[in-house]
Amino acid sequence: MEDLKIIADENDYVVIDKPVGVAAHPSPGWVGPTVVGALAAEGFRISTSGSAERQGIVHRLDVGTSGLMVVAKTERAYTALKRAFKERTPKKIYHAVVQGLPDPLEGTIDAPLGRHPGHDWKFAVIEDGRPSVTHYKVLEAFGRASLVEVTLETGRTHQIRVHFSALRHPCAGDQTYGADPKLAAALGLTRQWLHAQRLGFFHPVTGEWVEYTSDYPLDLSNALEMLREGDF
Repeated sequence: MEDLKIIADENDYVVIDKPVGVAAHPSPGWVGPTVVGALAAEGFRISTSGSAERQGIVHRLDVGTSGLMVVAKTERAYTALKRAFKERTPKKIYHAVVQGLPDPLEGTIDAPLGRHPGHDWKFAVIEDGRPSVTHYKVLEAFGRASLVEVTLETGRTHQIRVHFSALRHPCAGDQTYGADPKLAAALGLTRQWLHAQRLGFFHPVTGEWVEYTSDYPLDLSNALEMLREGDF
């Protein structure tokens, strides 16, 4: 998988830059590429107590979301990182382009999430859902859309996408959650504009804080440049 980049290769873990269209691990109904399969093909040896199809996976990104993931290579890293993500100590920062301009420009979305009552494959804000907290800050405003920095306090499936959709500011290109297909087409987007841009955590062995960053992939950087220039 040529687009999968190795950001850091340590004795106990590997940090990757996951491309769009790649799942974290195999799952029922998914026949495309996976992070687990790509690392195995690259010769990485993952030895953890996780199930065979999820070896080393301690957190996930949506198939349609690109950016940083850490994968444990050893049992000690797997145990420590699983605990860290459960206790919410890692810092997960995403960049997203959302439609319109959020008001206020900086704030917190605290709304419980669960399965959509009408669609098994979607999620929604529901009264008896799991607690979900998203912090955001507008970095740039372009009129029809805005670039926002998002920090996750919790890590629910589709959390950023659902929270911004609930605010009526869906991620550009995210037609699953109500984005305008005309804007997506104008920007050349075939997926949601959402990228895991920064990831920090305590080293699973030394305890030292480590942090990694990722550049935007070409499709997202092109769309952002079009917004900045008003050329769409």
